[in-house]
Amino acid sequence: MALPPAFAASALYDSLLQSALKRFLARATLELEASLTDSSISTLSMQPTDDPCELVLCWFGTRHILHVPRAQPFTAHELRVARAIGEVLSARYQSILDPSVLATRADLFQGLIEDRYVGAFLDRRPYRAGTERNRADRLANCIEVLRVAALSSYESHAISSGVLVLGDDAPHPRHQAARSYGQPLTAVKSFYRLCDGVRTVFLIGEDGLLLDIIDITHRAREIHPMMAITSPCPSAYRQHAAATLGTRDTCIVLSPSHEIKVFAEGALVFTFRNAEWHLLDVEAKYVQWLQAVGSRPIAEKLFQCALDMADARQGALLVVLRDAGAAGSLVAPIDRLDRPAPARGDSEGLRRPLHYLLRGRTLADVDETVLMALASLDGATVVDTRGCLIAAGAILMHPHGEGTDAWVSEGARTTAAQTAGRFGAVLKVSTDGMITCYDDRSLWNI
Repeated sequence: MALPPAFAASALYDSLLQSALKRFLARATLELEASLTDSSISTLSMQPTDDPCELVLCWFGTRHILHVPRAQPFTAHELRVARAIGEVLSARYQSILDPSVLATRADLFQGLIEDRYVGAFLDRRPYRAGTERNRADRLANCIEVLRVAALSSYESHAISSGVLVLGDDAPHPRHQAARSYGQPLTAVKSFYRLCDGVRTVFLIGEDGLLLDIIDITHRAREIHPMMAITSPCPSAYRQHAAATLGTRDTCIVLSPSHEIKVFAEGALVFTFRNAEWHLLDVEAKYVQWLQAVGSRPIAEKLFQCALDMADARQGALLVVLRDAGAAGSLVAPIDRLDRPAPARGDSEGLRRPLHYLLRGRTLADVDETVLMALASLDGATVVDTRGCLIAAGAILMHPHGEGTDAWVSEGARTTAAQTAGRFGAVLKVSTDGMITCYDDRSLWNI
């Protein structure tokens, strides 16, 4: 017997919900439970709960329950993305049962559905799939244009580009010949040369029309002369974050490394890399890193270094030892910078002839660019809780201990990070742009 269309659609959309929750909230554990209430059959709802570590969504007679560790409750952004996912899927399900929507909104089912989740998150207003495009749909369209651009090249060079999408109908000159920002523009060769996404971006109206080409730094300084954003952000994109601070505007950039970065509310919020979206929640994760390190100047400088290294696609390992005495168990004597300089002609001095440049230095007197150069060396950069440099470019020793055998299958940098995490807080930067924090255990990924 054939399944009723509505039943088949409900099964499909329930699976889409589970897939989206697992992807965007990967750190959570998902459980399914039959619901006895009828209110959750056709309309997705988020059930209130007093437990900050529990999130419950009800749909099609099933309760989707998400749990996270007690020490790391759900953040405001995680709750917001869950709500956005639910609203998009619920609206999409309702639209397939509405002939008027299907007849006028063929675009609703084009592109990646994950882009709609991101658009609904950024718009913040309840998502509705009506006969007219809303702002969330237009943001998803902008993302799709940049994704198409990422598949192209111009004169054998990878393309980078970007847009600043206005969040309200602010007064701005509109040319009579203004065109919609959409995929047809990607067929125009000059489209790829007009803005690079890093210095210049296209200005898009809330109605989706291409209004102008602007300098993003100039735009940011118009809004915030000091560009004083509070959320950590890669240095090359501070102006993009600042251009959205205190506004409903959204900046979306296809970076030279072919990563799509999304800025809103003064922060880097999402990134699309390695063929999937990542909710970054950078500010909440910085707070956890700060708590692990215990010193704001040290935590801030190393976190910024990690963000910049990740943006440059350079690997790094940054370690803050809880007890400087543990350095003897982790760092080979020849790599130690906190020990007296060897005598002239000593074999140790001959093997490490440039150590004299770093010996006795602290993070406070090391410039950001110099710190990045140190972090780019093969091996780990190690400091203590006072910021004193203990090692740079050091291959960490792996003390034998319980659980060591379980790390054999991991890469060398991951194994070293897990080992160092037993002695202090660690930031591991991978060449694919991911940052992982360890402190006895893996705390988070960006």
